[in-house]
Parts: sequence; structure tokens; C-alpha cells
Amino acid sequence: MANLRTAMDAAFWDLDISSPQTLHGAARAVPGEPFPLEGARASRALRVQQLSFLGNGFPLGVIPSLAPTSQKDMGSFSLQSLFFRPATSNWWLGLIGQFSPTKLISSIKANISAVDEWELSTFKEVAKHFIDKSLFSFGLCSQLSLTPSSSLMVSTEKHGDKKGLRSRVMLFHQLAFHDITLEAAWPELFINHEGRYWEVPESLSLDLSSLVSESGLRYRFGIHKNGGDPQPVNAINGETPSALMPGLCAKAAFSYEKSRDFWRQREKRKDSIVKTEQGPLWRPSYDIALSEPHAAISGIIGGFCEAWFGGLREHNDGSSADAKRRNPLGADLFASACCTFQHGRFRKRYGDLTRVDARLNICSASALAKRVSNLLSSSANGEKNPLSSPRLNLVFQQQVAGPIVFRVDSKFLLDSSGGIGGPHLEDFTYSLNYSLRLLQSGKVVAWYSPKRKEGMVELRLFEF
Repeated sequence: MANLRTAMDAAFWDLDISSPQTLHGAARAVPGEPFPLEGARASRALRVQQLSFLGNGFPLGVIPSLAPTSQKDMGSFSLQSLFFRPATSNWWLGLIGQFSPTKLISSIKANISAVDEWELSTFKEVAKHFIDKSLFSFGLCSQLSLTPSSSLMVSTEKHGDKKGLRSRVMLFHQLAFHDITLEAAWPELFINHEGRYWEVPESLSLDLSSLVSESGLRYRFGIHKNGGDPQPVNAINGETPSALMPGLCAKAAFSYEKSRDFWRQREKRKDSIVKTEQGPLWRPSYDIALSEPHAAISGIIGGFCEAWFGGLREHNDGSSADAKRRNPLGADLFASACCTFQHGRFRKRYGDLTRVDARLNICSASALAKRVSNLLSSSANGEKNPLSSPRLNLVFQQQVAGPIVFRVDSKFLLDSSGGIGGPHLEDFTYSLNYSLRLLQSGKVVAWYSPKRKEGMVELRLFEF
């Protein structure tokens, strides 16, 4: 089933989106924007833990990624590796290194092509390129288990082609039915629904979230503070998202979700037993979350309210710059409905998995109602709100061979305005997934986003 909790999590500041722009492998989604793609959510495993595992299956423990940079000579291709990871029973430390070979190769090629005769000075010039600090990035991450239910994580990273450090501290405490998270980052990297990045100098959050109850009810409370003016990383002539402007925000949200099966073939123990010449052999599904053919429908509905304090800047005439774009008080409703069809148990080597998820998202009930009202009255009132149009997220998964699955995540904007008739494609990613049977529901994912021109390899656990 699709992760319906994204509908509520998208309203807060801690929704991680997979991104190779940082060494910890994620950027935060801008809150209050259209819900992201299903497959865009970052892995639950820390990047250090991912590299520690992935390094066993890649040559020399080096993992590739694609991440466009502001400096074109740096290229997009980079290589990551975990140098060391000492650990004790309640503490570990990891050092990540990243190398960008594109600039090195082009610089050496330019030197060689310009040389008529090889001299000692020529070799010295070539050698200097290998110690260019802009080619290297390093990240240090450590986690300490304070008690069985609480942990402290500290990380910092330095990119050779950028100034300053990127640091983060997170304190996590687990209660019987709630999770408490205190987090600070300076700076914090955010990504909007158009794939544009913004950097907020200071970000501080305190969040209390409930676990999903048997009734399907869930709620969250959070306090967030932005400090400093957001800076565009790759945004061109774009307006700064109001949720990233300086200020303090208190937000509360609730949701209710429910699912129902049209039909489902429950997995039985005998289904996992295969008769061979050597005798019965236990062969479970490659992924326990994909082990039961079924057709189902699920839905979530919820709402949130928020209050902003401070952070308003004034023009010379005394008017507020931020007040025109951000209301001090706000409330709204959201909803999602998802239909799922799966054929196969994902146990055989070929043709044993075909799955389609179709999810309709209404990100803002008030914006949609206002848009419908304007359409009925045939009036165009002001600038169009990107939340006013529903989105349709489609996920298609097809087994290629054995544990390998090809997956496409797409998002369609259901809007006939703008000169395009009917729904049109807003974003999509495609990926190859290698399921790891020993992890029950773990897989290595190699994805690429044509819109962002980014790609990376991740380890994901218990996605559903």
C-alpha cells in the first residue's frame, strides 16, 4: 500500500527527500507544497549505514551518484565511499568521502593536449590537479544511544567546492505511543516540488508525533524556527517559499486513514515450501511486503492549523515583505485515496510480480474549493495556487528477473489550464530495485530523476 502518511508529513519540516546533493543523502521537502513522488522519500537508514552495507557489493566499496553542481566544470558524476566505521555496543562513528572525477579528467586532458614536449614541470602541473580540494568532500557522522529508547546523532560535512560546513544535531526519544524529535541544522537544504533547492541558514524543530493507532487515527504537534534569509541554490528567478522565511511556527495536524481489500490471497506457510530432488526447500518471497496478490483501496483525510510569529521584514515605506505572502494564522484540510493491484507473490524467478498503485492527492481543500468557485463563476482571481489542482501519483512495478524489479514513479497534474488539455506529466523517476531476501523487506535501489538530473544508489528497508 502507498505510504499515506506522506499526506500529513508534507505539512512539516522533517520530510526527507532522497538527494545526492548532501553526503547524508537527503534534503527536506518544503512544507505546504504538493506531496512528493512515492519513491522520492529518503531511506530510513542513515547514509553511513547504507554505505557500510552497499560497500560489500560494489568494487572497492565505491558507490556512484549523479548530482549537478553550480560549477559546470565539476560535472555531475561523483563517487562515495565509507572510510571507516568504528563502533561499540552503544556508539558508532563514520567518515564518508566523496570524489568528483570529471574536473580532474578534463583538467589533465587540457594539460596534456597543450604540451609539445614532456618535461618535469609538466608532471608537476598534472600532479597539482590530484590535490585540488574542490574535488573532495568529507562527512563525519556519529550516533550515541543514551538509553534504550533515546539516541543522539551528530553530523557535519564539508564540500570542497563550497564554503562553510553543513552540520546537524538530532535527539530522538521513543515513548510507548509517541516519538519526540529535537533537531537543529545549520544550514538546512530544502527542495520544492519543482526540484529547486533552497538553503536556510538556521533550522530548529521540536516535534511530537503519535504512532498510527488501530483505529487509524494519527496526530502531530511541532514547533519550528527558521533563521536567516533563504538562499537559492539552483533556483532561477523563483520566489522564496513562504514556509522558509524567517520566523517561528507552531503547527498541529491530525489524520485518519483506513484501508479495505477487495480480495487478497493470504500467504500460508506451505506456499513457501518448494519440492526439490533434495527434499522440501523453504523459499519465501523476495520481499514480504510484496508476498500477497491483492486488490485494495485505502484513503486518508486530515487537517492542520498553524500560527506564525515574528520574522517579518519591512520595506522603507513601512509595509511588511513577508506578511503579503504568509498569513500569521492558517488551517486547511487534505486527503488522499489510493487503489492498488498486485499480481504474483514475488517468489519465482520470472513473471511473478506486477503491481500498480494509483493515488489521488488533494493537498489543499481550501485552494481546490476556491479554484472550483472561480471556474463556476468564470473569473480568474489573482495568481494561481499550485495546491489548487489535484495530483495523480502512479507507481508501476514489474519483476525483471529474480529479485530485480523495474519501477516507475510518476505524478500527473490534473489541470486543463495553461494551454495543455487534460492531465499532464509533472514529474517522474525510474529505478531498478534489487530485493534482499535475507532482510525480509530490504532492497538496493538505483534511481534516476530526469527532471532533477540526479541519481543515486540507496539501501531502503520496510518502505511500505
